[in-house]
Amino acid sequence: MWKTYCNERITLIEEALSHWIPAQEGLLKFLFESMRYSLFAGGKRLRPVLLMAAADAVGGEGRRYLRVACALEMIHTYSLIHDDLPAMDNDDYRRGKLTNHKVFGEGMAILAGDGLLTAAFEQMLLQEEVDAACLTQVVREIAAAAGPAGMVGGQAVDLAASGQAQPLNQEELRFMHRAKTGALFRAALRGGGLLAGATQEQLAALTVYAEEFGLAFQITDDILDVTGDEATIGKPVGSDERNEKETYVSLYSLDGARRMAEESVQRALTAIEIFGAEADVLRSLASYLVSREK
Repeated sequence: MWKTYCNERITLIEEALSHWIPAQEGLLKFLFESMRYSLFAGGKRLRPVLLMAAADAVGGEGRRYLRVACALEMIHTYSLIHDDLPAMDNDDYRRGKLTNHKVFGEGMAILAGDGLLTAAFEQMLLQEEVDAACLTQVVREIAAAAGPAGMVGGQAVDLAASGQAQPLNQEELRFMHRAKTGALFRAALRGGGLLAGATQEQLAALTVYAEEFGLAFQITDDILDVTGDEATIGKPVGSDERNEKETYVSLYSLDGARRMAEESVQRALTAIEIFGAEADVLRSLASYLVSREK
């Protein structure tokens, strides 16, 4: 059931993104080609799906919030384009394809990321049928999650720590990933809840779920960097070790990281016990984390 749900939502997301970030001719052709190259490179669309699933869980209609959901995907894609740049993680492949800067050059890749980030906020502000005060709160939370206290800040900590003689400790690693990876998951789930009129109890449950989901996602990402198949995950494995990065595997061992991921998923599932069958998609998505292959 949950796979059917996700596939249906992904189809909606793909169609909307193609409409809102269309191919162009003329002077802007290469910029939009660069933006679309990464936007349609085979992403899981997990963040927009989570926003819609959270709205459905509190009794709303997640499909109604497609603009905000797609904005999250634009922000996520911009971050990947910039993360792959030589000045950052210096990756040549993403999702089995050459990274953006390898195809379009570093300058155009930077501009493609900038274009997606700013287009995301335009789309959020065009969201229909939402109370203005509610939409303002959601946009503010997403901005905070994407900014210096969230995703950008986490990437800055990661960049500053790379190759340092003193690696990140457990607390610092948790902070970095809570900002770099977890913040946007938190904004997606809280955003969906807020848009659909969640109660304080429901919003609190979604927040805990989001934090544990983000942690489990990052831990399994670290595991896949060690155990994953390059053809399946679409990028070289072992990059964390080559870049001398501390991970949950390096700090806790492979078995320890697996246990942590399973425990985090269980806490996520416990947090949403207040919901009925309407949250089954969220339950399935959390359980999927510990068995994912990419």
